[in-house]
Amino acid sequence: MKIIKKIKIKKVITPQTKNELKEEYEFKIFKLEQECEQLRFEKKKMIQQNPAKQTDIIAKFEKEMNSRKDHMKWYQYKLQQLNILPIGSEILDGEADAILEITEGMDWEEITKERAILIENGKVKKIT
Repeated sequence: MKIIKKIKIKKVITPQTKNELKEEYEFKIFKLEQECEQLRFEKKKMIQQNPAKQTDIIAKFEKEMNSRKDHMKWYQYKLQQLNILPIGSEILDGEADAILEITEGMDWEEITKERAILIENGKVKKIT
């Protein structure tokens, strides 16, 4: 019988990984800032078109902008944590599904123990 099991994917922090993650987080912050600017523009435009619904329009756009600002804060926090992380440390980078073949008599604890794939500079370093 075959079963599907979640396996954690972990990245080893190297100078290259730090630079890649830093660029990724900075780009996401930049995109979110652009979205906020676009929302401000759209808000002004809609208020001019529907002055009677100004309160509803402002509330709707503020909610959207606050959501993006929260995401920006999250990425800024991740950038701060990235700067603190020492080279060689491991971070969680998601999960993958693995298909395991099980047969009668197998050790269930061995099957269910937590497994991980360790990635270093884009290459599989270790499978546990």
